[in-house]
Amino acid sequence: MTADFAHRTAEVPEPGRTGAGSVRHSLVELSVTAVLAEVVFGLVGGLPAVAAGAALIAVAALIAGRYVAGGGVLDIGLRRRPRLLDAHEPGLADWRWTVRQALVPDGDAQPLRGRLQRLYAARLAEAHHLSLTADRERAAELVGPGLWPWIDPAGDLPAPSVPPDVLHALVDRLESL
Repeated sequence: MTADFAHRTAEVPEPGRTGAGSVRHSLVELSVTAVLAEVVFGLVGGLPAVAAGAALIAVAALIAGRYVAGGGVLDIGLRRRPRLLDAHEPGLADWRWTVRQALVPDGDAQPLRGRLQRLYAARLAEAHHLSLTADRERAAELVGPGLWPWIDPAGDLPAPSVPPDVLHALVDRLESL
């Protein structure tokens, strides 16, 4: 077991964890708060307040449960959008410009390299459970020695522009992963 693997596994929480911040701990805290709120409602307002408090707590629990379970697919935008591959949603025109800039001899291949790295990182994580940066040796084996220098996050670009045949090979390899 390498030190890097030991470091990564030490950060993963145990499945049955019950400490502060776990789901079980949060549910216990919320349950205790609900019971205490019911006691206060009963002391202050009597039986009608207890009934109203129970209804309020039940409605809040159902709304929270629906939100957490993902039932609100059309939830009027209350959830944050998931961060897929970039801070902004790339458009087709943006990709065309990026590819064109990478292919011309006096262009800049770095933006295309960054996007290809994100695509390869997502594909390697999804299909092979690998990190492009942490599992570089295994990722290099899967990508191939001829294409790895073009997406290696720790290395420099082999050339200032990307040859068209290399770009085709990179895209084909990405699809085959």
